[in-house]
Amino acid sequence: MSMERLNIAIDGPAGAGKSTISKAVAQELGILYLDTGAMYRALALKAIRLGIDPNDASRVVPMLPGTSVSVRSEGGVQRTLLDGEDVSGEIRTQQIAKGASDIGVIPEVRVKLAECQREIAKNADVVMEGREIGSYVIPQTPYKFYVTASSDERAARRLRELHAKGLELDKTHGQMKAEIEARDHTDSHRATAPLIRVPDAVYVDTTDMSLDEAVNFVLARIRRKS
Repeated sequence: MSMERLNIAIDGPAGAGKSTISKAVAQELGILYLDTGAMYRALALKAIRLGIDPNDASRVVPMLPGTSVSVRSEGGVQRTLLDGEDVSGEIRTQQIAKGASDIGVIPEVRVKLAECQREIAKNADVVMEGREIGSYVIPQTPYKFYVTASSDERAARRLRELHAKGLELDKTHGQMKAEIEARDHTDSHRATAPLIRVPDAVYVDTTDMSLDEAVNFVLARIRRKS
């Protein structure tokens, strides 16, 4: 490999717009987009299917060696595979989102998936989106962004997104905001690779930004460094 790979790390809390921004940036640059959260969701799905509480490290850890989580790109859309089965649709529920946050607290889970993610970054130009990409998975990249928004705005966006899919129709704004804040706490207080804003990450507050503004801001910073 003669040229260094273009690896872009986009971190931040749930509902801040990371996925949408990351997909748009990857598309604009013509490179791979990797939603690392989908990999945690896939593991949570497997645990739940097996009747294992995603919090229960004593049962989750023995499950890991026999579990394969991989991704493939189909027409620019990421498909997430669990033991070879496409689970891209099944992992998008609020139960699985919570399970992903719970299972992600287990150090062995983060080590396993970080190794998969580093392998992808080594072999491809990629926009990688998650909680600890810049701090833990690919800390060597010069392209690091921390995308956030107020918890009020994130709750409103999440509800709009779920309602558009016909999901969680009975959930109030207050309940969604409480769930998001609880998830922030879990993600930022875990022992292994917590959600943090690393000092060299560019801070992007999307509360009052349109999607286009946020994407153009990130692209301008990447091009300035290139």
